[in-house]
Amino acid sequence: MDGKRFTGKVVIVTGGGSGIGAATAYRLGREGATVIAVGRTEDRLKAAAAEAPAGSTIVPRVADVSDESAVTAVIDGVAQEYGRLDVLVNNAAIAAPGTVEHTDTPTWRQIFAVDVDGVFFASRAALPHLRRNGGCIVNVGSVSGLGGDWGLAAYNAAKGALVNLTNAMALDHGHEGVRVNAVHPSLTRTAVVAPIVENEETLAAFRQRIPMRRPAEPAEVADVIAFLASSDARFVNGAHIPVDGGLGASNGQPPLF
Repeated sequence: MDGKRFTGKVVIVTGGGSGIGAATAYRLGREGATVIAVGRTEDRLKAAAAEAPAGSTIVPRVADVSDESAVTAVIDGVAQEYGRLDVLVNNAAIAAPGTVEHTDTPTWRQIFAVDVDGVFFASRAALPHLRRNGGCIVNVGSVSGLGGDWGLAAYNAAKGALVNLTNAMALDHGHEGVRVNAVHPSLTRTAVVAPIVENEETLAAFRQRIPMRRPAEPAEVADVIAFLASSDARFVNGAHIPVDGGLGASNGQPPLF
């Protein structure tokens, strides 16, 4: 760990009740940040806060990021209560399997509501506060936004939109002192993908494609988020960092030798 880079900083992490979001809250909390973990389920948020590292400050706040008024109220309330906002980590996301032909309209709308609208709403609410302190935004994308998957049409489209939204915000707000970057994990050991990780046949297929031969741990993604959110990345803006064990280095062909 690189000391206390976030002492005195106030951070909001959406989807902070589990997985990458909780790991990010813990990582930044260990470095001195006051972390507001935002999510839809109060019990999950409280459980995650209870497991936080000793000495860290993790504050649960309930809001659905797809609800414009709710997420705006939480962000404005945090800035008012703590007097500042330094970092927004847009991590909340959902996914559902399906091709275009086999994805119904409500599912399509729901995925975009959380994965794209949620980032838009939270970022728009946070920007005036971040601008005052030279803050930054880190978006949690996915390798599924950098290339396609079989049978994940809506998720691919939403995460692809997040890629270019990150680019647009980096251009629009970099000169205002607000950096915007993204991380793009591949398969990561979270509760959401437990059925994949626990299926030996499926996991073996991933291991064949990932040069490091394993899924990521949430903390490994959180470490990269912490770098982008810190002053160590003070001239990094509009960057897209795959956290994929080398998956993206492949041209897509299977191992031949």
